[in-house]
Amino acid sequence: MSVLVDRESRVVIQGITGREGSFHTEQMRAFGTNVVAGVSPGKGGGAQNGVPVFDTVSDAVRATGANVAGVFVPPAFAADAIMEAAAAHVALTVCITEGIPVHDMVRTTELVQRHGVMLLGANCPGIVTPEQCKVGIIPNHINVAGPVGIVGRSGTLTYEVIQGLGQAGLGQTTSVGIGGDPVLGLGFTDVLRRFAEDGETRAVVMIGEIGGSDEENAATWIREAGFDKPVVAFISGRTAPPGKRMGHAGAIISGGTGTAQSKIDALSAAGAAIADTIEEVVRLTGERLGRRVVAGS
Repeated sequence: MSVLVDRESRVVIQGITGREGSFHTEQMRAFGTNVVAGVSPGKGGGAQNGVPVFDTVSDAVRATGANVAGVFVPPAFAADAIMEAAAAHVALTVCITEGIPVHDMVRTTELVQRHGVMLLGANCPGIVTPEQCKVGIIPNHINVAGPVGIVGRSGTLTYEVIQGLGQAGLGQTTSVGIGGDPVLGLGFTDVLRRFAEDGETRAVVMIGEIGGSDEENAATWIREAGFDKPVVAFISGRTAPPGKRMGHAGAIISGGTGTAQSKIDALSAAGAAIADTIEEVVRLTGERLGRRVVAGS
């Protein structure tokens, strides 16, 4: 099984004729993703490396049945691109774009919710179901099919965990990068709910960081919902100096919420195993699956 995307997903790429959109579309196609259309206003009727290009998302959906959108559009236009996909009733939009103004994302997420569709991101690395579908920029070669679900805020750390687990023989059902902005679509709890329903996901790795309260909220859900799959968590930013602005726009600490320790305490209380390093993520995940593994093996 898989979470959110699979080999049946029909993907439309917004911004397919741009440098980033064109490059990553080819990477996605090489991975096996069923990219059925691209969107680039004013270039409809043409093609990009054999993929038909449309002027609007609604045109692409009518012609191809696209049900997943990937957004590779500059920040000034990305919020409109997300809302266009939502208005066309695309079930899931994955937005890679970084630097979208917060007030744009506030109105965008409200519209997405109103249309009853889903948004992953913005400022996220995307989503991968190994051997089936990739939407985003997670490197192709590190993904291996297996029993571990991964959900993380940091793109780079997510890549490291995927690679470390794969090298240790612990592949993934689906890896989901939710992004590090203060206003996002799907959060940790949303993804955990889907892993709970996936029979092939036997353990979950959460990759969090300082700022916000999404990890604490997820810990509450794990405890109250009786989530019965083992969770291994890694929280970055433990050594961040007080008063310093760190990394992602969402890495903002408010009162006693959002610190590395508050997240660690909440997840520990919910029964998660806390890893101090990527190597420990691999070891602890293996232990919870009944396997003895050596990171990097």
